[in-house]
Amino acid sequence: MKSTWKKLGQLFTVEGEPRHPKLTSHAANPLPVHLYDDVFRVFFSSRDCTNRSSVGAVDIDIEQRKIIKEHPQPFFEHGPQGSFFADGVSIGNCYTVNGVRYMLFMGWQAPSDQHWRGDIGRLVVSADASTLTLASQTPFMSADAHDPVSLSYPWVEDDGRGGYDMWYGSTRTWDAGNGEMVHVINSAHSIDGERWQRTGLAVPFEINVAQAFSRPTVAKNPLGGLEMWFSYRSGAGESYRIGYATTDAGKQWRLALEETGIGVSTQGWDSEMIEYPFVFDHKGNRYMLYNGNGYGKTGFGLAILERH
Repeated sequence: MKSTWKKLGQLFTVEGEPRHPKLTSHAANPLPVHLYDDVFRVFFSSRDCTNRSSVGAVDIDIEQRKIIKEHPQPFFEHGPQGSFFADGVSIGNCYTVNGVRYMLFMGWQAPSDQHWRGDIGRLVVSADASTLTLASQTPFMSADAHDPVSLSYPWVEDDGRGGYDMWYGSTRTWDAGNGEMVHVINSAHSIDGERWQRTGLAVPFEINVAQAFSRPTVAKNPLGGLEMWFSYRSGAGESYRIGYATTDAGKQWRLALEETGIGVSTQGWDSEMIEYPFVFDHKGNRYMLYNGNGYGKTGFGLAILERH
């Protein structure tokens, strides 16, 4: 079965004045939370004048593709100097444990004398999605023997057996010899959503083909397995593209970039790069929110999956 994504256009971009100083540019890493009917609150990572990202949101009617409300204040701001999210908050997805809904994020650190790096944190989402609160001042997941350098963009999914699966980014090296980092998608499992056993590499990578991954988004495929979309760079000089992987019955991931079904446009807001996908289902349709040029500087758009 072949799948293609039909682009429905750019939904939202951060522009116009005046704006909150923490939300002056970018709408990266769109994350939809269903509110009612066809309306979703789409959280995103927006930047200030020094490129530190905080979390903003806009309410959108997905069916009509119309903005219902733009929220002028940030829902959550990057942390103070010395915190694990001092230089930015890049959001992943939401999952629920014991009735509490959490939003996962990558916390950025960019000290002046060292390479930037990231850890994974959690925010508590209120029942009506009106507030985001930091769950802990310490990272939810940080570097260890399995992930010695840097972590990014987590995605957690109920495993259907009472536990949870996680996929997240992990840096192996900042330069593979071609000027590009090796940043792969690893996996972890938890029986309670709190304590995680890291299980190593999930999606195969290939130097000069797909070696710098980010922001996995996972959904069930029609054949009973899982499918994943993510952004990636080849290491050969291209900017971000969206890639695809799928599993067999044994949960072994297969990299299948030729089956992605979406690419850059010939012109316009997503003609240079596409990245940071978020795939979700609504009323029998499968949608993708994604970013375009400038790592989300041109906002985010929507696509709908068509299976042939």
